[in-house]
Amino acid sequence: MPDLSSALQLAASEVTLAIGAMVLLMLGAFIGEKSTRLISILSVALLVGAAALAINAPLGQAFNGAFVADPLAAYGKVAIYLLSAVAVVMGDGWMARTRIARFEYPVLIVLASVGMAMMVSSGDLISLYVGIELHSLALYVLAAFHRDDLKASEAGLKYFVLGALSSGLLLYGASLIYGFSGSMRFEDIALSARSVADGGAAGLIFGLVFLLCGLAFKVSAAPFHMWTPDVYEGAPTPVVALFATAPKMAAMVLVARVLTNGFGAIHDQWAQVLVLICLASFVVGAIGGLAQRDLQRLLAYSSIANIGYALLGIVAGTEAGLQAMLMFMTLYVIDQIGFFAVLLSLSRGGKPIRRIADLAGLKKTRPLTTVVLTILSLSVLGMPPFSGFWGKYYVFGAAADAGYWMVAAAGLVASVVAAFYYLRIIKLMWFDPPLDEQAVTDPQPIEARTLALASAAFAFPVVIIGLTWLEPLTAIAASGFGAG
Repeated sequence: MPDLSSALQLAASEVTLAIGAMVLLMLGAFIGEKSTRLISILSVALLVGAAALAINAPLGQAFNGAFVADPLAAYGKVAIYLLSAVAVVMGDGWMARTRIARFEYPVLIVLASVGMAMMVSSGDLISLYVGIELHSLALYVLAAFHRDDLKASEAGLKYFVLGALSSGLLLYGASLIYGFSGSMRFEDIALSARSVADGGAAGLIFGLVFLLCGLAFKVSAAPFHMWTPDVYEGAPTPVVALFATAPKMAAMVLVARVLTNGFGAIHDQWAQVLVLICLASFVVGAIGGLAQRDLQRLLAYSSIANIGYALLGIVAGTEAGLQAMLMFMTLYVIDQIGFFAVLLSLSRGGKPIRRIADLAGLKKTRPLTTVVLTILSLSVLGMPPFSGFWGKYYVFGAAADAGYWMVAAAGLVASVVAAFYYLRIIKLMWFDPPLDEQAVTDPQPIEARTLALASAAFAFPVVIIGLTWLEPLTAIAASGFGAG
């Protein structure tokens, strides 16, 4: 009989978060809305504590291989928990200022974190699906958290309906994989994949294609991106900040685990599908962003293109490619935190600044914020020596070394096209006159201003020092993949 105590030690962070979420939910139910700030503080402490548990957790497998604790899972969990904690901090003040603060907000983020942690530790198709659905159900509610806002309600509904469609694709693919392999475990599926490589049952490949379609939805890769612009535009800004960071990190680690653990023997087969997804993401993200006028919709299209870049690391199918993907995603989500912190800090007359045109002449009223947004824009477009450049350097290099240099070249071209909408933001802030000379931005919330400054400082110059510890950490995570 499996040792339950050792299994619980491996899953200590998830168990702690699940129990903590239930306690916080009961606390909020008994105390009422007055407990919102207290629950937010406790949620942040709970998530930081879970990150510490994930770092110190032993390596191994639990629950008959359904749960895997290896260096890759530990790296992913620490990133997810810390990003979720930042989302709670960003949302707490914003929700209070917009008068929609509810104690359920931090609790839902904690529950979503449990699902995301399960995703990165999935060892079979069942735990994969449970993790995806646990985090997705919480995100559906968060997207429509501003119940009195029509766009937020629309965003939540669209996300839910399209999410149900993606779940159907994922489940159909999982059923085909189980039918042709006879097992749910990735290790056993890998044995069947080797037979496919030797000319065995090709039905496994069809199942993998459907599974990839479902996973591509979770990372908002084209052509499964249709929910992203509307949800980014309609959902509350701190919720979108969460969508753009932690779930994407979790889903990218999950994609790497499924493809490398379960289907490494047929890399040539699934790499073709991923290459098409990458190319589609480059085109949609770069071209689609050119016509946007809303900042959050612009960031949605930017995220689609950037997920295409990150997938290049997985396409490579090498340890260096996996490390490159982790490097890119880590640097990318830090930039995204800064972007959304800037959005949360900018408002006029109590109304958030959402249109790109409203940034005109920002240097006159908010010179420091203008510098911050300039640094972040240059970073995301990949200008050296900012952090975004190093992320693209790693993924393009890994893809080229694996023989996919033409796809890497296409990504480079897409980066040049996408640079236009970031340079447009910089030009508006520095060189265009304000739309209203009398308009003055509201005082900036301290938490949003601090996060924006910290993110910009990391983008440059801290990243130069940060790479010296980030690169070894990602190397350990990539080399220890499957070591559990």
